[in-house]
Amino acid sequence: MLQSVWRPACLGLVFLLFFQHTSFGSRPDSLQRPAWAAKKGPYRPTRSLKNDVIHTKLQLRFDWLRQHVLGTATIAFKPYFYAQNTLELDAKGFDIKSVVQLDTLNRYDSTQQKTITEFVADTLEYTYNRRTLNLKLRRNYSRFDTLHVQIDYVAKPNELPEDLRGVDRKGLYFINADGLETNKPRQIWTQGETENNSCWFPTVDSPNEKMTQEVFITVDNQYRTLSNGLLIDSKTNPDSTRTDYWRQRLPHAPYLTMIAVGDFALLRDSTASGLPLEYYVEPEYASHAQAIFGRTREMISFFEKTFGVKYAWEKYAQICVRDFVSGAMENTTATVHGEDVQMDSRALTDGNSDDVIAHELSHHWFGNLVTCEEWGQLPLNEAFANYSEYLWNEHKHGVLEADRLAQGEMNQYFGEAETKQEPLIRFFYADKENMFDNHSYAKGGRVLHMLRRYLGDEAFFLSMKLYLEKSKFKTAEIPDLRTAVEEVTGQDMNWFFDQWFMRAGHPNLKIENSYDPKSSKVVLKISQLQDSTYTPIYKLPLKIDVWVKGQRQRYDVTINRARQTFEFPATERPDLVDFDAEKQLLAVIDYKKTKQELVFQYYNTDKYLTKYDAVTGLENQLADTTARKLMMDAMSDPFWRIRQLAIANFSEYDGLGFNQVERALQSKARVDEKSAVRAEALITLASFGDNSNDPLFREALNDSSFMVVTSALDAYLISKPDDATEVTAKFETSPNNDIITAVANYYAGLAQPERYDWFLAKMERMKSAEYYNFLQVFGKYLVKSNQDIQRRALPLLETTARNHSAYFVRFGAYQVLGLLTDIEGVKAMRKDLRASEQDPKLREMYTQFRDF
Repeated sequence: MLQSVWRPACLGLVFLLFFQHTSFGSRPDSLQRPAWAAKKGPYRPTRSLKNDVIHTKLQLRFDWLRQHVLGTATIAFKPYFYAQNTLELDAKGFDIKSVVQLDTLNRYDSTQQKTITEFVADTLEYTYNRRTLNLKLRRNYSRFDTLHVQIDYVAKPNELPEDLRGVDRKGLYFINADGLETNKPRQIWTQGETENNSCWFPTVDSPNEKMTQEVFITVDNQYRTLSNGLLIDSKTNPDSTRTDYWRQRLPHAPYLTMIAVGDFALLRDSTASGLPLEYYVEPEYASHAQAIFGRTREMISFFEKTFGVKYAWEKYAQICVRDFVSGAMENTTATVHGEDVQMDSRALTDGNSDDVIAHELSHHWFGNLVTCEEWGQLPLNEAFANYSEYLWNEHKHGVLEADRLAQGEMNQYFGEAETKQEPLIRFFYADKENMFDNHSYAKGGRVLHMLRRYLGDEAFFLSMKLYLEKSKFKTAEIPDLRTAVEEVTGQDMNWFFDQWFMRAGHPNLKIENSYDPKSSKVVLKISQLQDSTYTPIYKLPLKIDVWVKGQRQRYDVTINRARQTFEFPATERPDLVDFDAEKQLLAVIDYKKTKQELVFQYYNTDKYLTKYDAVTGLENQLADTTARKLMMDAMSDPFWRIRQLAIANFSEYDGLGFNQVERALQSKARVDEKSAVRAEALITLASFGDNSNDPLFREALNDSSFMVVTSALDAYLISKPDDATEVTAKFETSPNNDIITAVANYYAGLAQPERYDWFLAKMERMKSAEYYNFLQVFGKYLVKSNQDIQRRALPLLETTARNHSAYFVRFGAYQVLGLLTDIEGVKAMRKDLRASEQDPKLREMYTQFRDF
C-alpha cells in the first residue's frame, strides 16, 4: 500500500510547526526520555492459526440505499495441525442470517446407473459478538479433513461497533450511494489492509493466512466490476441485473481481496508474453488511459529481469476510484489507485504517476507473492516497494533522477525522526496502523539501498531472487531475508540487520577535515554523536574520495567507533575530501566545507547530492563573484533539479550583475525543456517586485504546461493589471485545478460576496491534494469577507473537517475554521473535531499544534 501522498503548497509550514518541538540528535536530560525515543507497546506475536482457510467463495449483492452488502460466503478449510471442533472467523458488524456446514453424500442412482454427489447442509450453532464469529462444528476433525461452511450475512460497513469505526477502516465503501452528488460517480470499492476486509466478508483476517478465491458480483447492468484473478463468466439475470464471476487460482492473503463496481472505461493491453493488462478509468479519461498506465508493460519486464522471478499472477489490472482512503493499494492482480492518478495528456507533461504505479506493481513480488508474516514485519512489503520506485527511476530516467527521489525519501524519514524513532522491525507496538510510517517506507527503502551498495548489484539481486523463490506463496520474517543474503554471499550479516532493521535511529555524524603538510596527510576525524542510550554505535562501510590536483583517489573505510580518525596520503592540501562518495549513507552529516571546496565539488563530482550540496551551500553567497558564476552555470546544469534549485536561489536578488541574471531567467522561463524549471523561473522573476516582466508572464499564459500557466497567472495577477478581469474569466473554467486555485487566489483578494458560490462550485470537483490547497485560498477569501459569508461557510467546513476521506483535507478545513474563531461556537466546534477524530496521524497533529 502506498501512503497517502500530501504535498500541499504550505506543507513546509505545517511540518515545520509539527517537528520543531524537539531537538533532534541532542542528548536528553538523564531524567527525561526524549520525545523521539522508541515507544514500547504490547508484544505483537504472529497470529496463531487453529484452522487454515484454503478457499473462499463469495456471492455478493448490494443494497445501495442502506449501504449494505448482502453476502453468502462458502469457506473451505482444514485444521492447521491439531484437531478442531470449532472455526473462528473475523466478521465485523454483520447481521448473521444462517450458518451451515456443507457435506457431500454419494449415492448410486440405479435408474441412471451412475453415482450422484449431493450436498447436505447441516445448521451449525454459533456465537457472535459483532467482531468474531465462532462456529461449533459437528465433531472433532483432523488436519487430514477438508471442511466447508456457508454463511449468509449482511455486512454493514457504515454501522460498525464504535471501537472499530474509522474513516479508513470500513473495508468496503459506497461512493455517492444515493446519486445526489452531481459531480461524483456512484461506485463501490474495497480497501482491506490491514485487517478491514472482515468488515465485508468473514475470514481469518491476518497476513499469515493464504487462500484462493471465487467472487460472484451481482450488479445493475450499467456497471463494470473488477476483482482478483480472471473474469470467468458474466451472465444476465431475469431481473436485468448481471452476475460477474471472478476466480483467482493462486493463494494470497485475505487483506489483498478486492472488488470494485462503477461506471468505468476499460482499456485492454498485454505484455509481450501475453499477460492480460487492464486499465479502468472514468469515461472522460478513456483516451488518456494509455498515457497514464502505458509504461506498465515495460515495468513488468524490468521487474521480472531485476528480481529474477517471473510475474506469478494471472493478470494485472489497475483501477482509479473516487475518495480512496489511501495512496494506492496492491490488491493481487487488481491495484486500486486514487483519482489523482487520472490526468489528461496535457497534465501528464508536468509529471506522471509512475512512482505510484511501480510501487504497487512491485508488491506483486514483495507483499503478495511473499507476505510479511505479521504487521511488525511490514518493511518486508513496503521497504521493497519503496525501493522499487528508486530502481524504476534509475532504469528509466537515470541515477540522478533516482537519487533525487531518494533525497526526498530521506527527508521524509528525518522529518518523522524528529518525533519518532522506532526499529524497522517491531515486535512491540500500540497499533498496527502505526507501522505505515516513514520508517517502514522511506527509511526501509534507504536501508535496502545501503545493503545493495555493500553487497554489490549481483549479490544483492541474487539474494532477492533467492528470498522470493524460497518463500513464494508463503509468509516471511526478517531472518528469511538475512539468511537468503548469507546463503548467496557466504557472509555473516547479523551486524547489518541488527543495527538497521532491529534497532531504532540512525547515525548522526560530525566530520572534521584537516591537512598536515609535515606528514603530507589528510586527517579526517569522524564522530558518531547519536545518543547511544537509544541508538547503536554503527558499523558503516563507505568510500572516501580524496581529490588532489584535480585527480581522485578512492579509499574504502569502515567506521565502527564513536570517535575515529583516518589518515590519507596527499602531496598537498586536497581540493576536496568527499565523505561517503557514493552518497548511499542514511545519516545526518555535519561536514562544513569552504567556498573553494564547494565550487570544486560542483564542477568535478557527478553525484546529484554533491551538486545539490554545493548549490545549497553557496545560496547565501551570491555577492561573491565566484559563487554567483557557479549559480549562473548551475542554471544550465544538465539535470533539471539543479537548474531549478539555482534559479530559486536568485529569488529577490538585486545585486551585481542583475541584468545578466534577469536575462538568464527570462530565457529559462521561455525555453527550458522542463516545465518545473520554466515555472521556477517565472516565480523567481515575480519576486523582483516590479512590472517589467509582465509581458513575459502574459506570454507564458499560453505555455503548454499547466504548471507554467499556474505560475504565470500568480505572477501576472499580483499587480492587478488592467486586463485582470479578462484573464481570470478566461481561466476560471480551466480543467486544471491548480490554475483554478491561482484564479481563486486573485478572487480571494477582492473578497466579492458574489464569488462565494463560485468557490463552492469549484471545491465540488477538487481532488484531495488540490482541495487542501484550495481550502487555504478559500480561508483567505473568508477572512476578507463579512461575517454573513463566514457563517454561510461553517456547515461546509465542519462537514469537510469531520467526513472527508483524506485526513489532510480534514485538517485543512480545521485550519480554516481556526481563522473564524471570533464567531460564536467555532472554538467549541474545533474542540469537538479534535476529540472525535480517529485517524492516528491527524490526532497526533492536533496534539502537536491544536490551536494552529
